[in-house]
Amino acid sequence: MSQSQSFARHLPTIARFLMGLMFLVFGLNGFLHFIPQPKDAMPEGATAFINALMNTGFMFPLVAGTQVLVGILLLANRFVPLALVLIAPIIVVIVTFHLFLAPTGMVMALVVLALELFLVWSYRRAYHALFTARTSPA
Repeated sequence: MSQSQSFARHLPTIARFLMGLMFLVFGLNGFLHFIPQPKDAMPEGATAFINALMNTGFMFPLVAGTQVLVGILLLANRFVPLALVLIAPIIVVIVTFHLFLAPTGMVMALVVLALELFLVWSYRRAYHALFTARTSPA
């Protein structure tokens, strides 16, 4: 086995760990607010969107809680395919938020998207049943 093949087999673990750490930290920040706010003001649309989410009273805790749960699952290497499915809609919102409302964070959003897509591909066998057109209950 060549050294490149040996290293390549560790890439899903590295990606899973990085993604898990990111979501655990940012999810906890949603509750504990330990990451300082940026000094530059966000664009008006981005501010309006975030304020709308906060004003619901439940969306921010739901998103932060989901991020913490997914982070823990990814770091613990437990229920990884489920964790990737749970976090997918949040990643879509992160990417579209930065695409349309706050382009300055687009690089990090694309990194998260790339990690998600790579991990989904790495665990693709676990999703086979989800893409079965017709199935019967157990």
